[in-house]
Amino acid sequence: MDKQKVKILIIDDDPKVSWILSEGLGDSYDIVSAKDGLEGIQMVSKTSPNLVLLDIKMPGMEGLEVLEKIKSMDRPTEVIMLSGHGETKNVVESIKKGASEFINKPFDVKEVEIHIQNVLEKNRLRQELDHLRSELKAKSQYDQLIGDGPGMLQIKAVIEQVADSELTVLIRGESGTGKEIVARMLHNLSSRKSGPFAKVNCAAIPRELLEAELFGHEKGAFTGAHKAKQGRFELADKGTIFLDEIGDMPMELQSKLLQVLEQYEFMRVGGVKTIKVDTRIVCATNRDLEKALKDATIREDLFYRLNEVAIILPPLRDRREDIPLLIEHFLQKYYPMYNKEYRPLSTTAQELLQNFDWPGNVRQLENIIKQIVVREEENLVLDTIKGQRNELTPASVLAGSRSDQNTFSLKKRVGAAIAAEERTLIGDALTKTNWNRRKAAQLLDISYRSLLYKIKDYQIGQ
Repeated sequence: MDKQKVKILIIDDDPKVSWILSEGLGDSYDIVSAKDGLEGIQMVSKTSPNLVLLDIKMPGMEGLEVLEKIKSMDRPTEVIMLSGHGETKNVVESIKKGASEFINKPFDVKEVEIHIQNVLEKNRLRQELDHLRSELKAKSQYDQLIGDGPGMLQIKAVIEQVADSELTVLIRGESGTGKEIVARMLHNLSSRKSGPFAKVNCAAIPRELLEAELFGHEKGAFTGAHKAKQGRFELADKGTIFLDEIGDMPMELQSKLLQVLEQYEFMRVGGVKTIKVDTRIVCATNRDLEKALKDATIREDLFYRLNEVAIILPPLRDRREDIPLLIEHFLQKYYPMYNKEYRPLSTTAQELLQNFDWPGNVRQLENIIKQIVVREEENLVLDTIKGQRNELTPASVLAGSRSDQNTFSLKKRVGAAIAAEERTLIGDALTKTNWNRRKAAQLLDISYRSLLYKIKDYQIGQ
């Protein structure tokens, strides 16, 4: 730090101390002074000094109290304590409350300057370390989105451009492509990174409970509301809220969401008080929103408000150049996790995984690699995807399908056939109901939660 730009505030009730320090340091530093603790706190707030020289014994507000108040400010300042009462307890208490150093009176001005230089240098090094940590954290965020092909590099560039803005981002892509990873990157690379990250899956929460989950409710708002509860928007104040499966939000809630987007305010269910929030909204969907516009299942004004920036994640089959990187990433992740010795995949396995169409995208590839690591049966696991390159294969079949040794296993053959039939029926029901999951569950005569589980298990996407 350039000494000519360093501002030092002296807080001492003894005018001789302030005069000696001003005379001795004035040529190198910008020196200002305060005669007592109250004036000193006011000057810290107004002038933002780089460093404070603070007397520990003063009438009225003593130095330790002044130190506490300085350290509680939004921009805490480095403080060196001065004292003619060099008891050990004063030194220990000062350090506990955040003082950088402690100088006993009487002192030599040159000694004081050495202490000042030490404190300023430590502060400079700490700032550099914080900067390096921030850069490393940013790099770690990019490392989560595996891929260095042209498509992924372009997506990473867009994330970097918009992460620290207040633009609403709509992340689009098939199930399993990494939409939540992108949402978390946008949060962690923004100035909101120290704030909360709240996720809401709009398709997994029953329609009648989604409004209360998002916006909270007052006591007695509905049966079972025994006390007031904050919603996810309130919990995400000063942070980011991630609305996954936004295409499944009921029409009656879309107008309320639009109000939050435009005015940053809402009311809890059963409430009359307007609540203000400072929340950045990131959304994701695997639905065809343009078709939803034509079908009038999503408001046009909401669609364009959500679509300020669109990030479209390609399916894994369209970025095969990234598959080897993903395979190695998951091997490096799961071998240590399960305390197993690292073993690379065979060339045959690499070729098979490279050429598979991956209907479940990166999530499905990760599940396959995890099974290979845990079961230590590469061929047994990989046999489940041979000959199925263009079919959607549920995780349950991948885990238990036949190998060459048990081709005639009746139990496994029947299980695979039932799974295939279930998937077909669910797909037909979703198509017939235009992907209305509740209606599809009624049509299939199963519970809503069971349907959501099976959709996830069979990796059914549009």
